[in-house]
Amino acid sequence: MAETKEIKSPTVSCPPSQLQYSPSLTRSPLLHSDEPNPKNKTAPRTPRMSFTPPRFNITPLGTPVRNALRLTKLDPQDAWLPITESRNGNKYYAAFHTLCSGIGIQALVLPVAFTILGWTWGIISLTIAFIWQLYTLWLLVHLHESKQEGVTVRYNRYLQLCFATFGGSTARTFYEIVCGESCTSKPMTTVEWYLVFTCVAVVLSQLPNLNSIAGISLIGAVTAVGYCTSIWMASVAQGTLQGVNYNPVRGGNSVGKTLDVFNAFGIIAFAFRGHNLILEIQATMPSSEKHPSHVPMWKGVKIAYTLIAACLFPVAIGGYWAYGQLIPANGGMLTALYQFHSHDISRFVLALTSFFVVVNCLCSFQIYGMPIFDDMESKYTKKMNKPCPWWLRSSIRIFSGFLSFFIGVATPFLASLAGLIGGVALPVTLAYPCFMWLKVKKPKMYSVMWCLNWFLGTFGIGLSGMLIAASIYVIVETGIEVSFFNPK
Repeated sequence: MAETKEIKSPTVSCPPSQLQYSPSLTRSPLLHSDEPNPKNKTAPRTPRMSFTPPRFNITPLGTPVRNALRLTKLDPQDAWLPITESRNGNKYYAAFHTLCSGIGIQALVLPVAFTILGWTWGIISLTIAFIWQLYTLWLLVHLHESKQEGVTVRYNRYLQLCFATFGGSTARTFYEIVCGESCTSKPMTTVEWYLVFTCVAVVLSQLPNLNSIAGISLIGAVTAVGYCTSIWMASVAQGTLQGVNYNPVRGGNSVGKTLDVFNAFGIIAFAFRGHNLILEIQATMPSSEKHPSHVPMWKGVKIAYTLIAACLFPVAIGGYWAYGQLIPANGGMLTALYQFHSHDISRFVLALTSFFVVVNCLCSFQIYGMPIFDDMESKYTKKMNKPCPWWLRSSIRIFSGFLSFFIGVATPFLASLAGLIGGVALPVTLAYPCFMWLKVKKPKMYSVMWCLNWFLGTFGIGLSGMLIAASIYVIVETGIEVSFFNPK
């Protein structure tokens, strides 16, 4: 048999139309080309080849291009958007962002759930919720890069994966503590403090992309750990309050008791956040088949959630031990510290705690605002097929900041709806990632992963419905003080 001579395919570059609508070949940390850099004037450019060789046919997605794309599939507009325009992230950046986004002042309300559940079920519920959300976090980290028809697709945003599968009042408190009782200057109103907070947040939001705010996330993470630790340690150091008791407080009839328990579950669910940012954080990392981004991302997550656990559990357990049934339902540990120990604890500790809360809120605004900025800018880049000019990017962020200011002033009672908000947001944390895994990874039917994710996803959706119903019942029975445009 005559030996067949191998015909080497010529280098084929992507035509402009394909470059526009297909995965990016011009900017990717994953695709390493041997062609000279066109920006280097001394290096010759690779000539564009036509697709008319006489001996064989090459389609616009012929073998050379398809082999190149087999590594990953990227959106060409990612280079223009704030989440993905920089892919120099690492496990430390991931830890900073995850820790900053994973701890919020919602954690300070955890002891309120214990007043309903009691010691045993409070600790059990908090532990189960922590393990469950850590598991769904693992799912999201590994869903970021998923193979479809031999091509690795990077889901850089939580909403993208969904589509593919189906603090101003604390600033005023800080000022009052620092100024002291002898202060004669006229204090600003709460609305004015909201405005100061918004202006600072808008200035910080001008940083261009998610990697550029890694330092801010580090500050946010340090202050979050700082205020959680200082609050529970200061409370425990003062001992239990006189007349404290730990008997669960529930409604009179069986229905009321059951719904109170579900409302407590909603408060616990409300304390866990940040899942809607995991894919965005991971999108800032370089990735390849040999070095997938989920490896450093998971290392960063483990560091962050070790610290988160070291904050949430002491806050819940220590806070409940110190205040018991006397802990305020609105504000939780922070309000209790000022209400019961404002004369027992030094002004420095109280002021430092308030300062940490304000700084953490400013830092959290940056990382939670980035997906909003990214989504708004993507509308422009898709329509105009070019990056946002600097003035439009700044305008978008200023608009977003002052929209948040308007919502905060208009509806200052949202903090009283912790159980309801926790029930509404619960599927994002505990249910949707399970269904995403089933849709994208397609595990074998009746396998362990198939059964586990179907159970957790279905149970999470059902639990969300029960939490919403229970929270509405509690709100109707006990009532809340609704005051539009009147923050206190």
